[in-house]
Amino acid sequence: MITSYGTERGQHTGEKQILISIIDDDESIRESVAGLVLWMGFRVATFASGPEFLSSPDFTDSACIVSDVQMPQMTGFELHRRLQDLGHNIPTILISAYPDDEVQARASAEGIICYLCKPFNIEALVGCIRSAIATG
Repeated sequence: MITSYGTERGQHTGEKQILISIIDDDESIRESVAGLVLWMGFRVATFASGPEFLSSPDFTDSACIVSDVQMPQMTGFELHRRLQDLGHNIPTILISAYPDDEVQARASAEGIICYLCKPFNIEALVGCIRSAIATG
């Protein structure tokens, strides 16, 4: 796990920054999304899997999760459901390399904030993160 603190936008005001957690087995996706989150002025934590995220002592501090759908060990849907079972309704954004209308409908039915297909539009992800924080 990598945790970084955004400083580019003057976010060190003495208040605790909003934490966005990125869960993806693809390191390049984790790094690029983490860079965007830092640019937005948020704190970011990255994880290679759902179980790694759940074993983090600070996972409940996440204001939003950006997770891949298909990962070894635990899918993004399974992670979202596990969090709900634990009583943590953390707004979740799912990203997928495989566009599928059925999966998108399932995401909507299960309360996923946004479902994006790779390669996704940066503005769309920014909008999803802002929506997730507003609902959280």
